Amino acid sequence: MSFLNLSRRAALALTAAAAVALGGLSPATAQTPPGVLVVGQIAEPQALDPHAVTAVNDFRILMNVYDGLVRYASGTLEVEPALATDWTISDDGTVYTFTLREGVSFHDGSPFNAEAVVFNFERMLNEDHPFHDTGPFPLSFFFSSVDSVEATGDMEVTFTLSEPYAPFLSNLAYPTGLIVSPAAVEQYGADFGRNPSGTGAFRFEEWRSNEAVVVVANPDYWDGAPALEAVVFRPITDANTRTAEMLAGGIDVMVEVPPVALGEFEGDAFTIHEQAGPHVWFLILNALEGPFADVRVRQAANYAVNREAIVNDVLEGTAEVAAGPTPPAFAWAYNDELEPYPYDPDRARELLAEAGMENPEITFYVTEGGSGMLDPIAMGTAIQADLEAVGFDVTIETYEWNTFLGRVNPGLEGEADMAEMAWMTNDPDTLPYLALRTAAWPDQGGFNSGYYSNPEVDALLEEARTATDQDRRAELYREMQVIVQEDAPWVFVANWVQNAVTNDRVEGFGLEPSFFLLLHDVAKN
Repeated sequence: MSFLNLSRRAALALTAAAAVALGGLSPATAQTPPGVLVVGQIAEPQALDPHAVTAVNDFRILMNVYDGLVRYASGTLEVEPALATDWTISDDGTVYTFTLREGVSFHDGSPFNAEAVVFNFERMLNEDHPFHDTGPFPLSFFFSSVDSVEATGDMEVTFTLSEPYAPFLSNLAYPTGLIVSPAAVEQYGADFGRNPSGTGAFRFEEWRSNEAVVVVANPDYWDGAPALEAVVFRPITDANTRTAEMLAGGIDVMVEVPPVALGEFEGDAFTIHEQAGPHVWFLILNALEGPFADVRVRQAANYAVNREAIVNDVLEGTAEVAAGPTPPAFAWAYNDELEPYPYDPDRARELLAEAGMENPEITFYVTEGGSGMLDPIAMGTAIQADLEAVGFDVTIETYEWNTFLGRVNPGLEGEADMAEMAWMTNDPDTLPYLALRTAAWPDQGGFNSGYYSNPEVDALLEEARTATDQDRRAELYREMQVIVQEDAPWVFVANWVQNAVTNDRVEGFGLEPSFFLLLHDVAKN
């Protein structure tokens, strides 16, 4: 099929979906074209530059446009070759040498080689790089241990680390490690995020703001041409609207199905997909100023929230109560002796009284929806009621996802006392290192938006990321979890089992523990 026909079919999919949204077509006439998969996303992407974004919503698109040197093997978080065919690691764990895949080109026609890899990492890590200011690069923390990256051959690249760093290969498989076209960055500069070019199974075709991102099949993909002709990613922020469009045939895949809507997709016309993964849903507490600067008030909030009721009644049993900052999906590092805070409103009131807090006023940031945010408004409302029942005076402020991130990520100081948040991570190092260390306060480039600080936790995290023995790493992470739970910088709420729904025309679809949406092997009749 020609490129022109592909574009027309993708456009037809958009037209049909828009008509459903406006009520102009019946479900029978709203069927999307064969070979074109229409995905109902939870939000508009922030950018299509893998080095500049943090949300799984964006990653679901990016993982189909780009490749990394390595990737996660299907159904696991184990690393396997991708743009690198093999690699060696020095005995001291500080030098990684990768042999690159021959014959691969970026979608713009420029060659993939060692110089391209060097460009990518220097762009993220070197402030003097001519295209460093096209960022920001919020997850460059992943590669902060890289001292140098060199092209040691046309198709060989060597990373030298300042010290051993256990998560390095796993972080290379994460979207921050995806390889972008240097030629495209040089052409578009700060606008590269709207004009992406990678080596992936699909190449970028079009981005219609607040309407759709369209990608088309890359017939020359090194791992074989995809079965689909095109994919249309549609941002449908309202969960009820997303559900209605799925039922009507305006979209073929719906991600993050509200628990209350799952029952509508029982039957032969749809398939419900579920997959556990490393996810934690929590409330960031402002430990720098206001009521939550007192640990007793933070603990009171943890005792006040009825997590069991939230999991069972709001989330319809699609999650488990969270005990601490590490998801149980990281079984080797999870402290299974840690019990969640019990629901104990009397204890919450006692702690507030001990802290001399009478009806503390709380500003609570809630998002309308976002990556892994489950049912954030319903959860926020339930949490508000629980906190008010023990004496807090809680005011909710609600924001669209990208606006919400723009208010939370720079830090809660002078803004709010509490904010919803969810993380899906690839290694037990990632979330605490980026969001619980003192050196990860927002003014230092991290995501510790509540300004939590404990030197003992800092030391444990620093040692854990450099330990080469996994048993020792596990011991350090388990010790960290006990301290963080006691310090209560967050209200630990839930660990989610992700879900999605496909219609009966979609074949070969599956969810990944990484929470990425990988569409190379998906087909649609």
